[in-house]
Amino acid sequence: MTHTFTSEKDRFEAAGQGHVFAFWDQLEEAARSRLLDEAASIDLAEIQHLVDTLVQGSDSQAVSLEGLEPAPFIKHPQHGGDAALWAEARGIGESALRAGKVAAFTVAGGQGTRLGYYGPKGTFPVTPVREKPLFAVFADKLLAAGERYGVRIPWFIMTSSVNHAATVAAFEEADYFGLETDQVMFFSQGRMPAVDFSGRILMDNPASISMSPDGHGGSLRALVRSGAIERMQQSGIEVISYFQVDNPLVQVIDPAFIGFHIREQSEMSSKMIPKAYPGEKVGMFCQQEDKMVVLEYSDMPMDMQEERDADDELRYLAGSIAIHILDVGFVARIGGGDAEAQLPFHKAVKKVKTIDSDGNLLHPEEPNGVKFEMFVFDALPFARNPVVIETLREDDFSPVKNATGIDSAESSRADQIRQWTRWLGAAGVDLATDETGLPPFTFEVGPRFGDSEEAFVKSWLALEEKPAITDGVILDKDV
Repeated sequence: MTHTFTSEKDRFEAAGQGHVFAFWDQLEEAARSRLLDEAASIDLAEIQHLVDTLVQGSDSQAVSLEGLEPAPFIKHPQHGGDAALWAEARGIGESALRAGKVAAFTVAGGQGTRLGYYGPKGTFPVTPVREKPLFAVFADKLLAAGERYGVRIPWFIMTSSVNHAATVAAFEEADYFGLETDQVMFFSQGRMPAVDFSGRILMDNPASISMSPDGHGGSLRALVRSGAIERMQQSGIEVISYFQVDNPLVQVIDPAFIGFHIREQSEMSSKMIPKAYPGEKVGMFCQQEDKMVVLEYSDMPMDMQEERDADDELRYLAGSIAIHILDVGFVARIGGGDAEAQLPFHKAVKKVKTIDSDGNLLHPEEPNGVKFEMFVFDALPFARNPVVIETLREDDFSPVKNATGIDSAESSRADQIRQWTRWLGAAGVDLATDETGLPPFTFEVGPRFGDSEEAFVKSWLALEEKPAITDGVILDKDV
């Protein structure tokens, strides 16, 4: 302990950050151990570089619009896309699935505090009747795909320091939601220290550095550093299906998406939805200097967002929804520290709770610090042959982000019911609905009964006795 403390103290003092250990003599053994762990995780050279460039330097992170054009994308068959091409892609994806080359990856480091829920966001109850949590929905979708393709699909879940233990406990309590225990691998997201405007690392309290997650882009580093990528390579996994934890409609395993990725020999592929209106708050896929990029809505002037083409469609139509396919080798390169393929950090100026030189807690009324994070879509410019395909919003995207209103649990549950109502219609069961397609009652369909319209219709037609669809009805494999 003394040697470790001495080496870390010397390292921080040499970097001008010796104040991190200012209260060492007052700390108990357990607190000292935690502080050393935090300190040892910090790359001080990286922090100094970020301070020099993003905090004190001239790098304002202003986004250049020079040469910016809308990115090309593959249209969905319902919007004029080539149905034969989509069928070919699906066949390629299904072959990869049957060969055991695909893994699922969920970014699940968040808490549900914005929803008024205190626990890992993946444990938030999201289905309309049984109130099954997000993790259970995804597990059922993996089970359904596994049964269809005769393979056990591994699931990698990135947690955070805040919710890791609670996430693992939730899986253990639920018997891994029907999955095998060795089918799921948990690892925690990386963290970065906050600094003040002079570059001084901020302390949360005398025994703890003010640390925050390094952004969803940090997931690529975490996949490598946790050993997840090595485990995938040893298991013959070549393709990673990436999605975030807040979207119960997501097609966890989409064979056509996987197939397009493989067909085009892409290193990173993405899904888009057409923007509903010019100012919709989603990033936009663009092309710039022969590179694929995602431009945040806040970085594009509104007059550009409102531009329309000859068909009166928005020029910048392709909205990013954080659903990607990643090549395992690409993640190994990006997340493994390749000097020529490093994701940039972005700064966020925040009010950061901290302590003064006497250890007194300060609650700043104005922003007093800078946090650093990476964005996963910043990997696109480094990817070979990036592909963007169109997906249908109503079948792939209804996130749970807010307590009420748009993108809330209420709106997402309604979207789930609308989806199942459409599937029933395809099976020949027409329900009375309002103008939005929502029936006047609540029911639920489990992914193992149907995780797509095709799978649902097949299951429904196979029922010897078809139940009346009324309030509270549940259609599922084991119900």
